[in-house]
Amino acid sequence: MLCEYKNEPLTDFSIPENKIAFEKAMKLIDSQKGKHYPIIIDGEKIDTKERIVSYNPSNFNEIVGTTAKGNKELADKAVDAAEKAFGKWKYVDPSERANYLFNIAAIMRRRKNELSALLVEETGKTWIEAIADTAEAIDFLEYYGRQMLNYTKGMSLYPLSGEQNECFYIPLGVGLIIAPWNFPLSILVGMTSAAIVTGNTVVLKPSSSAPIIAAKFMEILEEVGLPNGVVNYLPGSGDEVGDYLVAHKKIRFINFTGSKDVGLRINRIAAELAPGQKWIKRVIAEMGGKDTIIVDSDSDLESAASGIVASSFGFQGQKCSACSKAIIVEDVYDEMIEKIAKKTRALKLGPAREYGTDVAAVIDRASYEKVLKYIEIGKSEGRVIVGGEKGPKEGYYIEPTVIVDVDQNSRISQEEIFGPVLAALKAKNFDDAIDMANNTVYGLTGSVYTKNRSKIEKAKKEFHVGNLYINRKCTGALVGAEPFGGFNLSGTDSKAGGTDYLLLFMQAKAIGEIF
Repeated sequence: MLCEYKNEPLTDFSIPENKIAFEKAMKLIDSQKGKHYPIIIDGEKIDTKERIVSYNPSNFNEIVGTTAKGNKELADKAVDAAEKAFGKWKYVDPSERANYLFNIAAIMRRRKNELSALLVEETGKTWIEAIADTAEAIDFLEYYGRQMLNYTKGMSLYPLSGEQNECFYIPLGVGLIIAPWNFPLSILVGMTSAAIVTGNTVVLKPSSSAPIIAAKFMEILEEVGLPNGVVNYLPGSGDEVGDYLVAHKKIRFINFTGSKDVGLRINRIAAELAPGQKWIKRVIAEMGGKDTIIVDSDSDLESAASGIVASSFGFQGQKCSACSKAIIVEDVYDEMIEKIAKKTRALKLGPAREYGTDVAAVIDRASYEKVLKYIEIGKSEGRVIVGGEKGPKEGYYIEPTVIVDVDQNSRISQEEIFGPVLAALKAKNFDDAIDMANNTVYGLTGSVYTKNRSKIEKAKKEFHVGNLYINRKCTGALVGAEPFGGFNLSGTDSKAGGTDYLLLFMQAKAIGEIF
């Protein structure tokens, strides 16, 4: 009997044996560094002369691993393999497809420390951030498996005298999964598992900044005996392989998580009808945010400061849900700035593998240079009161930075930085704060700290974000409890981890029969 869904618990590292177990996992990952991983198409392991190198952002002279690098020829091969596998996979009983997800989750649960330790080294996640990433991947598997079992019942219909009617859900076809580097296990697993449990097959293109954790996921799929061709692993550049696959006539849908600019490009390419294509491609895109926490004069200021700092600097601010703007009502502005500054200064900057590190390195040199450029812009648009400088030279370290007295139309208030930078803005009152928060092309997450019930109700109605939180931080949505996804240029309004997400990967077929 399948037990009731519940979120995977996070590891308590204050328990000595848990800390020891994680340190052991770190040593295992150390022993595997430099290993090479091939492309996998239809179960066949394929190597190439060109390679993608994954570096440790906390020590950029260290290679975590390498993968083969895909090209257009291999992209065609992967699509053909997925198309071939779809012919059988679409008819596999949904309960059997769901069972694959449950078995994958069981293995990931057993290897939780190992997978999380790899995330620490490949992406610079601190221990708790890495464990949370792996736990969320397990959540997606368990949740989507159960949701698919619910969808086997089909659509509820009204009876019609003299006619038998049914409406059920069928898969779309071959999909393209373009996964991000910031949640390279949880989001990758969530997007892939949603696609395959609904009967589709996929070409999986991981981020070139984090392809090794995706290779480990492929090892687990092989261990559970997932049929060849259902998931095809194809690391490669976005310009060559990514665009080519998006435009491919046999690709039925694209599931993407990443930047606004890339998401809009994908949407534009996918809208063009390729010769021989006989469907409108479906694009499911999550494209980032510029997220605000509002602090009202009538709120718990200590709690608000803790929520802002956690949301802004967790995983170096490299979350689409991260708080990059704090809009504070003027009555408490100065006091809040002091609290935020004090808590930010207390954060420990250092290697992700060191237990107790709060802020580690950003993902790569491109991000490093981009964030430093925005800090320089911020110095001319506001006043830096914490940070603003580079960290240790051996990694892509940037001090957690707080810039105050920022105008709502400034660049650092409007543009997604994706790094450890917080802009603080002063609002005249709560209504002004809501207007300022909505002054953005994005609409992903937001948070409001206030004890005033009427203001809470106003925020619920007028703060235009897909995920609104009251008196808590704006990061850390839990699968099944807090469906995640935003409005406007934050994406296509899908809700990952919600009851309607799987519908994006299926189409409804209605049949009426007179006897």
